[in-house]
Amino acid sequence: MEYVLQTVRLAKRYRQFNALDGLTMNVPRGAIYGLVGRNGAGKTTLIRLICGLQAPTAGMYVLYGRKHTDKDIDRSRRRMGAVVETPSIYLDMSAEDNLKQQYRVLGLPSFEGIAELLELVGLEDTGKKKARHFSLGMKQRLGIAVALAGDPDFLVLDEPVNGLDPQGIIEIRELILRLNRERQITVLISSHILDELSRLATHYGFIDGGHMVKEISAQELEAACRKCVRLTVTDAGALARVLDALGAEYKVLDSETADVYQKLNVSQLTLALAAQNCELLDIQERDESLESYFVSLVGGGRHA
Repeated sequence: MEYVLQTVRLAKRYRQFNALDGLTMNVPRGAIYGLVGRNGAGKTTLIRLICGLQAPTAGMYVLYGRKHTDKDIDRSRRRMGAVVETPSIYLDMSAEDNLKQQYRVLGLPSFEGIAELLELVGLEDTGKKKARHFSLGMKQRLGIAVALAGDPDFLVLDEPVNGLDPQGIIEIRELILRLNRERQITVLISSHILDELSRLATHYGFIDGGHMVKEISAQELEAACRKCVRLTVTDAGALARVLDALGAEYKVLDSETADVYQKLNVSQLTLALAAQNCELLDIQERDESLESYFVSLVGGGRHA
């Protein structure tokens, strides 16, 4: 598998605080990679490091095959666009003038492509309206347009839907999906709105305390979170024998509990268990969400 970004035991220390503590992660090319963690888990610190805004204390990262210590790392960073914490826009300028300014900063030879960018993010009809009068969603879309000005193929977004109303969230979601599917842009998203992230991500990285707890694909996560019936019995061994006889797919969790991944005839199951001197104590339907998976992975408490 080809990776756009890899980090190896990456660390960042601020005096007595380890913001990142040996974090290792892998962002596949073409992915929408959701970075999930509590407030203070290290998400924004990681993004600031890979964007070159800060230097790591230890460890390394590789961006498009170049180590962060390589002299030509800037060549890899030119393939990145980023919106870190808040959109980098000039509030007293129009959307078009903001993009013209970014083109100048990047040293691009002409303003060709600005009209296409404005149309891409849905700001083609804003005219001379200053950005300070934009809605939060419009400001976020303008920030993404600015990040896209250099035609990157890796886009890094730090909390892109934070504070947006439902319509703004939908607009950002559709934009990210379009960039990924139509332009093949790899996207790294940090977000605390996990339900929304589950509509986008193809891969996830769960971080806690500055290190990676687990990386998983959306397909693997769906399998882990799929609907099931959790059975509690007096003897899981007897339950396993009955389920084998019924041809059911299941997973034994402990000596009294198992998850069954299909519908069951409860009467038939109860009789079969009774024949094995086993009693059915409880039945619960389960459909784990991304949020509940995260909580079970890193423990309770506020997440972000």
